[in-house]
Amino acid sequence: MKLKLDWFLLGMILATLLAWWVPAPGAAGGWLHPELLTKGGVALIFFLHGVALSFAALKAGALNWRLHLLVQGSTFLLFPLFGFVSMWGLAGHVPAGLTLGFFYLCALPSTVSSSVALTAAARGNVAGAVFNATLSSLLGVVLTPLWVGAILRTTGQSVALGPVIVDLLCWLVLPLVLGQLARPWLATWAQRHKARINVADRATILVLVYTSFCDSFRQGVWSGNGLSNLLLVIVGTGAIFTVAMLVTGWTARALGFSREDRIAAMFCGSKKTLASGEPMAKFIFGAYPAIVLILLPFMVYHPLQLLICSFMAEQWAKDSVGSKRVF
Repeated sequence: MKLKLDWFLLGMILATLLAWWVPAPGAAGGWLHPELLTKGGVALIFFLHGVALSFAALKAGALNWRLHLLVQGSTFLLFPLFGFVSMWGLAGHVPAGLTLGFFYLCALPSTVSSSVALTAAARGNVAGAVFNATLSSLLGVVLTPLWVGAILRTTGQSVALGPVIVDLLCWLVLPLVLGQLARPWLATWAQRHKARINVADRATILVLVYTSFCDSFRQGVWSGNGLSNLLLVIVGTGAIFTVAMLVTGWTARALGFSREDRIAAMFCGSKKTLASGEPMAKFIFGAYPAIVLILLPFMVYHPLQLLICSFMAEQWAKDSVGSKRVF
């Protein structure tokens, strides 16, 4: 299976270039009203996720508690440890916003759609992937801002977590629940138009990427150090991804997981969400002037994880003794 990512990756580049060329509409106070556009776009994304999410699939994967512990432990304990190490190693060498961006990447929940798609392509435990990816998204609404708040306090900064969590519940969880409630009427329609819904989901993310970059270009955040920061992020995110895959795969094997569960654990436990990460950043960091530096690590991590995991899924699907190929 090959994921069709080209148009979306190209769209991310074009959205960034458009923000550089015409930043005024998407910047604070612009005619696009980004403060409203962000919330509306987030609600749309999660409503569509709710409509598309099968409750039966969640129920089928709910009892495999060892898989759940490994995936959620990797997502919300192992990765934040990587984030602490990254911040410690980079402190004083790069802008503070970029070190915070590495930690924010590590505090994010897993993806939903791509984790499930890759697990299915590699002939892994799809029900377990659906349950864990969805659980990760829900836990992330609370755990991600708690982790970010904790790290900000250690640096003498602060964020009002109560309003942030309420905002995330209102604009992420509530639309997801409403989408689930609407499934009796919309599930058939969603299945029939799955490809179009996916396009709408990705297009909404591209709009959010554009508005995120507008303020940074207007305020000159990239002046003088854009390329060096980008190269550092590529190396850093590649290292984080590699270690996460190795540790998750080794742990799954050490615990005696089946091949199917190891695949689900590696794909769900090593991936980070762009669909939730970008809007959550808007809610958590608000008008932080260097928000684009916070966004950069997970915007690089996102295509990196998909390209590598797509290749791995293809290889495992073709390998009749694939269990020997999993770390």
